Amino acid sequence: MKVKDIYSYLNELFPCESAVAYDNPGLLVGNSEDEVKKALVALDCNIDIIEIAKKENCNLIITHHPVIFDGLKSVTENTVVYNLIKNNISVISMHTNMDMGKNGVNDALCNVLELENVTEIDDGEGFILRKVSLSPISPENLAKHISDKLGSPVKYIDSGKDIKNILVCSGSGGSYINLAKKLCCDALITADVKHNIFMEAVNSGISVFDAGHFETEDVIVEPLTHMLNKKFPDLQFIPCHFSRIKYV
Repeated sequence: MKVKDIYSYLNELFPCESAVAYDNPGLLVGNSEDEVKKALVALDCNIDIIEIAKKENCNLIITHHPVIFDGLKSVTENTVVYNLIKNNISVISMHTNMDMGKNGVNDALCNVLELENVTEIDDGEGFILRKVSLSPISPENLAKHISDKLGSPVKYIDSGKDIKNILVCSGSGGSYINLAKKLCCDALITADVKHNIFMEAVNSGISVFDAGHFETEDVIVEPLTHMLNKKFPDLQFIPCHFSRIKYV
């Protein structure tokens, strides 16, 4: 099985052309004609992930976050790209196209949180979020539920009213507070929420839950690994949840 075969399948699931304009998904490092021995599936590609790939004898890494996002000004011995090329490891990254695609990151987050009655919502600029309707629940109980399902702390602000409709955006989605208000949502589940967004939420009567960037996106690793192992049963795809981020 070649790198290009796996990329072709992923591009069918999450077309790169559907990514937002600033994004950089695709086969970003490596040779499309290389035969894949084993593949690692992870949220990011950094030096730690490369070492894990080497240990597992993987010559392909599939990530959510693009290993190359902005323009490179140098490729030296301490950089990720240099070490990938040195070790003959290819990288395929599926970013905003996988965030919003069917069975992508936003759907994976809804699934892990056991949220039902999910509909797609266009933000008006080409990005697709999820809206969820559920039986009334207090902000405190929803925060505990999110923390339990993701296995991590949740920072939130309580609007003082029960929640029936939620806007869901994995990763950095604090800017969608106004969209949540426009859609008559009682809450926004996302990550990387700035202080001013929490304050705006108070004034808007919306509960906001910051469940962590890594935590709200790492949920795609297991289902993506499952999809790939099912499609390519003769090739081993290994899920990797390694992160240097610590909590005290």
